[in-house]
Amino acid sequence: MRNLLLFLWRYNFFIYFLLLEVFCIYQIAQNSNFHRASFVNSTNRVSAKLNTGVSAVAEYINLKETNEALARQNAALKSILPGTFYIDSVNRQVLNDTLHHQQYEFMTAKVVNNSINRRNNYLTLDRGSLQGVKPEMGVICADGIVGIVKDVSEHYCSVISFLHKDSRVSARIKKNGFIGSLVWEGYDEQIATLKDIAKHVKLAKGDTIVTSSFSTIFPDGIMIGRIDYVNAGTGNNFQDVKVKLSTPFGSLTYVYLVSNLMKEEQLKLEEKQTNDR
Repeated sequence: MRNLLLFLWRYNFFIYFLLLEVFCIYQIAQNSNFHRASFVNSTNRVSAKLNTGVSAVAEYINLKETNEALARQNAALKSILPGTFYIDSVNRQVLNDTLHHQQYEFMTAKVVNNSINRRNNYLTLDRGSLQGVKPEMGVICADGIVGIVKDVSEHYCSVISFLHKDSRVSARIKKNGFIGSLVWEGYDEQIATLKDIAKHVKLAKGDTIVTSSFSTIFPDGIMIGRIDYVNAGTGNNFQDVKVKLSTPFGSLTYVYLVSNLMKEEQLKLEEKQTNDR
């Protein structure tokens, strides 16, 4: 209390001056319409700025709650987007042979999981038994071969990627028709080895490699890749041939499941031949 009295006593003239200034301004505003209007407008502007500042501070303090509310709204909106629903219907394409009998059926699918950096790589597709997917169906993309279906559930299927130690595809050299076996040796997801190509077969870098008609899984003529390296000077009767794969395994999004409708007929006939030996 004593400090307050000392403060008032020390600054009493200044305080009297401020009080007189306020009183004068009040008198001017009361007795003059022009000054009264100016005073009211100025007061309103100051109040508006203060309110804006207070609102900004309040919004900043409540920013966390606002963001959480927006996140909940976004989640609710995303949950009704078409891409969040599992689509049971599929697009199918038919490939006919020269006699116009349907032999291959293609079904679109989306890759939901994929690996490329292991010795044994797999993919998961969003198509299953409800859409007619069966084990040992082929999988291709617009650029080349992908793999073979291994296991199937109602809505999904797992695929043995060509980037797998057990993968082996019957391949044909497009320019001359010679056939070999294409395998992946586990070093590079873009390079495979074409085996069983005799030394007398003339090869060149850039030659196209496609699937052969010997396969009951893939149609004949599906792109596989191009020869990247040839070495005919090996110690055996076959050339060392490296193929650069055309399939971009690291960026697969949409693929096609291939069903050979004549596969069972062919396998049964070949089984009879095997039993006769």
